[in-house]
Amino acid sequence: MKITDVEVICLRIPAIGERCVWGEDAVVVKVYTDEGIIGIGETDSSPLVVKSVIETPNSNLACFGLKEVLIGENPLEIEKLWNKMYGMSNYLGRRGAGIHAISAIDIALWDIKGKYLKKPVSEIIGEKYRDKIRAYGTFIPADTPEENKVIVRDLIKKGFTSLKFGGGILGDDPTIDYEIIKAVREEAGEDVEIQIDLAAKWKTPEHTLMMAKKLEEFNLNWIEEPIDSDNLIGYRDLGDSIKPMIAGGETLTTVYEFITFLDIGKPGLVQPDVTRCGGITEALKIYDLSRKYDVKLVPHGFSTGILTAATAHFLAACETTDLIEFSQSTSELNQSLVKNPIEFKDGYIKVPTAPGLGIELDEEIIKKYRIFN
Repeated sequence: MKITDVEVICLRIPAIGERCVWGEDAVVVKVYTDEGIIGIGETDSSPLVVKSVIETPNSNLACFGLKEVLIGENPLEIEKLWNKMYGMSNYLGRRGAGIHAISAIDIALWDIKGKYLKKPVSEIIGEKYRDKIRAYGTFIPADTPEENKVIVRDLIKKGFTSLKFGGGILGDDPTIDYEIIKAVREEAGEDVEIQIDLAAKWKTPEHTLMMAKKLEEFNLNWIEEPIDSDNLIGYRDLGDSIKPMIAGGETLTTVYEFITFLDIGKPGLVQPDVTRCGGITEALKIYDLSRKYDVKLVPHGFSTGILTAATAHFLAACETTDLIEFSQSTSELNQSLVKNPIEFKDGYIKVPTAPGLGIELDEEIIKKYRIFN
């Protein structure tokens, strides 16, 4: 079997020039083969940048677009192709968007291999440890405490026992942060896990320490990315100073960045995003690394149903991590891009059992939101 084409599909709900927020754009990759098997992948990144990384013509021996690297190759040789893409796209970026693009292709290759072997990805990447995974619901908070109580009430009715919120106004004002977190805890009660994501808005370790002390009464499960992920000394100092786990890693790519993060930053929880860190292939290496450091791993995942499926298969093959992020975005790309999305019930999602990722895309949604054919 040989790869015959790589198609990059850029999706966007707001018009170009209008403000786009989390969940309102996406980039999907389809890898085609001469046997008619098509692999599906995605990366949670800038769609047009990823498109350029994949489609650009080569400039020199260390600067190839990924499509050119892959044409004619055997898609079942996933590790070999990962290394080839990484080496031949050196000038495009050993980190960041270059690895984001590799991630999307890697996921598509696992999808192809599963379809070829007629097995779900979770059964071909290693030992399968679980058929279902406990899920926590992630939402972008509303602007007022009362509005957030309504959101939480609805999520608990759906069966969530763990919640996370971030983005929106969270992190902009200490008083508002306190009031929103207080309202969420009051509505959720003491038996529901609560974690918060600051997207680095708290900026400094000093401000984070002050806020963590102020929020102790709400028994947060973890505080995610309170400061920039480059501030490794700040992460280390925070981990030594406050009770909630300090979490981070969604912006990091490759096992090499996670080695540095774990060595120096010493987080309590690492959060690789399968669609950014290097795909399923690299996520498995990061999981092995987290075990060596005895640090919990819970992947980041806030995009479309492709990401959710890829993450579910990855987690099913991990012995010691059993919690998945489940986006509550109302974006049509999150809700409808995948025609058979993973369903949530009684606190858990089921790992897909169909061959490959086990998902089917809605081509009408793609047609509706596609930009730059």
